[in-house]
Amino acid sequence: MLSRRTFTACAICAVAGFAATAIDRAEAQTAGLKRTVIEKADFPDNYVTLTALVEIDPGANVARHTHPGFETAYILEGELELLVQGQLAKKVKAGDSYQVLREVPHSARNGDKPTKLVITYVVDKGKPLASPAPE
Repeated sequence: MLSRRTFTACAICAVAGFAATAIDRAEAQTAGLKRTVIEKADFPDNYVTLTALVEIDPGANVARHTHPGFETAYILEGELELLVQGQLAKKVKAGDSYQVLREVPHSARNGDKPTKLVITYVVDKGKPLASPAPE
């Protein structure tokens, strides 16, 4: 029989595993995109803040998706075409930044060179970081 302490420890491990799996699934859905979480911090009112280095391969297309929160990005190097629902396509390059609001579908097309971004996500705790969005 499980003690209360053992059960609590198992439950905490399971929740942490589900959160990590949700992030891994978001990465696996887009070939040519690598997301490395640099820092993760709990935020008040059931949010989590993630800071990530995102690397996009030359010629890669980032599939249309949404986040259960806000995305703020700064382009370190390279350039890409950002496609956000309800807005005109926009070229962003090294030194530019952008924001995408909660649950707004967006995608990107990378140019012929690698692109690196630092992205901060403020998202609902316990939800997948990214979910596919229909065209």
